[in-house]
Amino acid sequence: MNNVKPADLQAMVLSILRITTAYMFMLHGSAKLLGFPHAEMFDGLQLMSLYGAAGILELVGGVLLLLGLFTRPVAFILSGMMAVAYFIGHVAEGGNIAVPFLNGGEAAALFSFIFLYFSVAGGGNGRWIINVTLLKNCFYCFSDRHS
Repeated sequence: MNNVKPADLQAMVLSILRITTAYMFMLHGSAKLLGFPHAEMFDGLQLMSLYGAAGILELVGGVLLLLGLFTRPVAFILSGMMAVAYFIGHVAEGGNIAVPFLNGGEAAALFSFIFLYFSVAGGGNGRWIINVTLLKNCFYCFSDRHS
């Protein structure tokens, strides 16, 4: 019988959370920049706008997180981006800061806190992260091996 250690299971679940979160986040960027999946609100989006910059960060950051490449610094940047998105896009328009459900900012708040967690915990160890296999000798903040 195969005994799975709790630490191995924890790393595996963390990797699954990173991959699924990155995929969902990446879809926001691809909808803005590539038109897939199509969302009418992004038709004619200017690349040099706030939404365009967000789309670039969402697409590039989502791909990097999906691959597990530079997980900690990318997640830290994306956490800040989503915190700003929450306050600019949901709270600034008269929304309730303490109840994201009422201002439509649940996704922004969740992404922000999940990315903040990844910036501290890393993206999981082992087979499902590129940092472990390709970047073994990089700086502490770019590696997830020590977590």
